[in-house]
Amino acid sequence: MKGNRAASRYAKAILSLAREKNLAKELNADFELIRNTMDESPDLRVILKSPVVSVKIKRNTLEAIFTNINPLTHQVLDLLLKNNRIDVLYLVAVKYELLFNEMNHEQVALVTTAVPLTGELEGKIRAKVEELTGNRAKIENKVDSAILGGFILRVGDMQYDASVASQLIDLKREFQNYTYVSKL
Repeated sequence: MKGNRAASRYAKAILSLAREKNLAKELNADFELIRNTMDESPDLRVILKSPVVSVKIKRNTLEAIFTNINPLTHQVLDLLLKNNRIDVLYLVAVKYELLFNEMNHEQVALVTTAVPLTGELEGKIRAKVEELTGNRAKIENKVDSAILGGFILRVGDMQYDASVASQLIDLKREFQNYTYVSKL
């Protein structure tokens, strides 16, 4: 992904500065807000990536949306704007959160389900992830009706797909391998 290396460098530098000022947790909350906002608003991502939109409009847009963030986070936004790197803001937010979680020995487990998780099920998943990784776990639930049922669990770079949709795809592939079934 373009800008990945720059985003990692910015995130490391921001985390280092935030730790010096004892603001790492506050900045993590700000970057989580930024990431969630950008996930929900593709238009914001388009504006920030567009070379046609002026820096002033980008700055005003960010200031209007993110009014209650830490002053240090505002400085980061200004630095990215000044360096013409605001297009990597989303990646910086993601990388910062990963580094912050790593620093605190936490894992974020993304669980994709067809319906929202219940509190009981979320607790069981958290316990299993903590058992497997040895780190504390934070569960994020993404609802996607396209998987039909079951779940997809992603922890770091590992993924376990127990969705009904993937099982149906596997079954279809298996039937295509049998010539007598495909001729029916």
